[in-house]
Amino acid sequence: MIKQLARLGATALWTLALLLAATRPSCGQAIVSNENNPFLDPKGHQPFEIGALVQGGIGVTENRNDFKFLMAGVHAGKVLTPNLGHGPLRGNFEYAVEVFPFWQSYTPKFQRPFCTNPPGTPEQCTPFYTVGGTFTGASVTPIILRWNVVGTKKFSFWGQAAGGLLWTNHKYPAFGGPPYNSQNDGKYADASVFNFTPQGGVGLHYFLRPRRSIDFSANAVHISSASLGDRNPGVNASVQFSLGYTWWK
Repeated sequence: MIKQLARLGATALWTLALLLAATRPSCGQAIVSNENNPFLDPKGHQPFEIGALVQGGIGVTENRNDFKFLMAGVHAGKVLTPNLGHGPLRGNFEYAVEVFPFWQSYTPKFQRPFCTNPPGTPEQCTPFYTVGGTFTGASVTPIILRWNVVGTKKFSFWGQAAGGLLWTNHKYPAFGGPPYNSQNDGKYADASVFNFTPQGGVGLHYFLRPRRSIDFSANAVHISSASLGDRNPGVNASVQFSLGYTWWK
């Protein structure tokens, strides 16, 4: 699974590089539309987008408000429908994916032992050792369902729901004492290196010129192992903000 995540991240980065080369202006290259906003194309072209982005944020629940996040990766999406509806929410439906080959979470450090209690023997515990700190991993969000509001020549807003998978180099988040107790520090007191990331958010495209935009978004992200590990401490809620640059075809 780790090799698959690394391979997917590398493939996404190579795809981005190839598309950047393909979208460089050249003699005789046709522009899809003179409009900055590709959703205003009078021919009804349903555009494809690919971009690079960085994202960061913090945990917002009471026991996770000192968690911090930072990641960098690529986004790719395809508009699947013409513009639908009327009024200010007139827009189109897009399917997209995101890959973050670089993902880090900065968490508090604390001390815990590891204890076992074989039948008929007294409880045995290791010396206290440090857990927590910086976790490094990779994240893939293969399902992003986005509604793009058509907007104006310069601006378009979106809302989305998404689901992804996170792998970390250590079981995330760290779990255990203090204070020490058998539930926190016993042999069934670990989290998982795999977590799921259901999420939703809103965003804005600012179109600089035809086929180019700067993108801003705010996302609420939940991190949970769905009990793949012995425990599922998770991160009930985090707020993460992203900044990206997108090429449209």
